[in-house]
Amino acid sequence: MRALVWNGKRDVRVENVPDPELESPTDVIIRVTSTGLCGSDLHLYEVLGPFLEAGDILGHEPMGVVEEVGSEVTHVSRGDRVVIPFNISCGSCFMCDRGYQSQCETTQNTDQDKGASLFGYTKLYGQVAGGQAEYLRVPQGHYGPVKVPEGPADDRFLFLSDVLPTAWQAVHYADVPNGGTVAIFGLGPIGQMASRIAHHLGHRVIAVDLVDERLQMARKWGVEVLDLRDHDDRIADAVRELTDGRGADSTIDAVGMEAHGTPALELIQQAAGLLPDRAAEKLFEEAGVDRMGALHASINAARRGGTVSISGVYGGMLDPMPLMTMFDRQLTFRMGQANVKRWMDELLPLVTDDADPLGVESFTTHRVPLEEAPAAYEMFQKKKDGAFKIVFTP
Repeated sequence: MRALVWNGKRDVRVENVPDPELESPTDVIIRVTSTGLCGSDLHLYEVLGPFLEAGDILGHEPMGVVEEVGSEVTHVSRGDRVVIPFNISCGSCFMCDRGYQSQCETTQNTDQDKGASLFGYTKLYGQVAGGQAEYLRVPQGHYGPVKVPEGPADDRFLFLSDVLPTAWQAVHYADVPNGGTVAIFGLGPIGQMASRIAHHLGHRVIAVDLVDERLQMARKWGVEVLDLRDHDDRIADAVRELTDGRGADSTIDAVGMEAHGTPALELIQQAAGLLPDRAAEKLFEEAGVDRMGALHASINAARRGGTVSISGVYGGMLDPMPLMTMFDRQLTFRMGQANVKRWMDELLPLVTDDADPLGVESFTTHRVPLEEAPAAYEMFQKKKDGAFKIVFTP
């Protein structure tokens, strides 16, 4: 089959690789019909090379049609249309029973001291072949795949794999009080969808970004926007000015680690790329290598007694945190990988609603053949041609 594989920093290629096969009675094989390009994929493209090996298949936002099922799979059959959650979970362990599928004890990577395995996301999370390919083996297929109806376009359902549950969890974790305000930092796909969800749930939403197209997109969905370029390091003051001087009841950091923008961090990341893999892994895991502006702004813009929800992914162990401020202001923090299956009962009615209340059918800005994926990665990384959400068609 054809698949998008990693070969080095900023070097991804579509190559011929072996077709996947059933390896366990709980496996499922799907023929991929659509697969998304996520901001987290750029971490692999730009920064996290020490945790990858040449030939690793990337991608964790797939959907498609079931081709084969293992003998213990009963909830889906050949020919079913399914979405595949990005985290791989069993559905029956201690953590899954409590709704923490991203911490599944069956697929937990204890040798790396990490949570559940993820599709297409480094040796830290199981080194499982990803979904930017023509076919995909789905471990724990007796539980993971989400069956969706025939008829509507893939874009109606594709974002159940990651974007929708991640954004939904971010808003849920923000614990916005009735009649309250949430400030969202970053209007990429997760921040944009979190803004729509929070507005749909009746909250007042203030969103921060510095890209004109993203600010305009949020504004169309009833969101109040603040252009970071107009406020820079006073963005928290700008939020307070809109909230009676207190700050937002809740804030969401939808940015996380970025691979560019801060010269000192770029230097660290580049230096790590020159080290042997084991040494580079240690540097990334034990040093502070993240750009922290969005997180610090989320902390400073929250009112006293407020909640900070973190959906952006960070990679450094020693990133500096303003603990005195966090303690003094009695802030509550919630964060983590989305527990995808936990939120399906709330999300499925929204994506099957003919009114499309979250605008998922128009969320994709670029749909391109899988063969053009390398150019699409570069376009997305450089934010060219208004690239906001890219979907590949194998």
